[in-house]
Amino acid sequence: MKRSSSHRLLAHGRTFAAGCVVLLLLAAGVWSSWDTAHHIVLAKGREHGTMVVTSCGEDTCTGSFSPNADSPDRTSVTVERSVAARKGDRFPVVVKPGTGDVVRTGTPGFLHSWVPLGGALVLAALVIGGGMRLTRTAWWAGIAGAVLLTATFVAL
Repeated sequence: MKRSSSHRLLAHGRTFAAGCVVLLLLAAGVWSSWDTAHHIVLAKGREHGTMVVTSCGEDTCTGSFSPNADSPDRTSVTVERSVAARKGDRFPVVVKPGTGDVVRTGTPGFLHSWVPLGGALVLAALVIGGGMRLTRTAWWAGIAGAVLLTATFVAL
């Protein structure tokens, strides 16, 4: 092979490998986000209500649950601590089927559920810019991830 063709082959190999890493990062971000987001996005037919935080531990917060018209009564529910800020907070939730765990709904809950994707976009931007040499695409991916993370911080 000529020297120039071997350089092109290495460049294409680097781009392919970086593209695989980007796809892996984004797939992991979507997979992690969808674990919580699907309860919000596909909430039709689930129990809806309002949670009032009464106490918080290290990982979860518990509180009372006031159901909407079609939801059965529950004495208490739990939510991840990162979603509930402090005792006395009140926010809309949807109950995960078959459990006493809830997921925050509305704009703050929706944005919070997509935080892993925001982080994956920021990390993927580094690989897109450095490994694939696509600087504009890298900037857009990084900005999209940063906007998602910032919007979540502001909303919560």
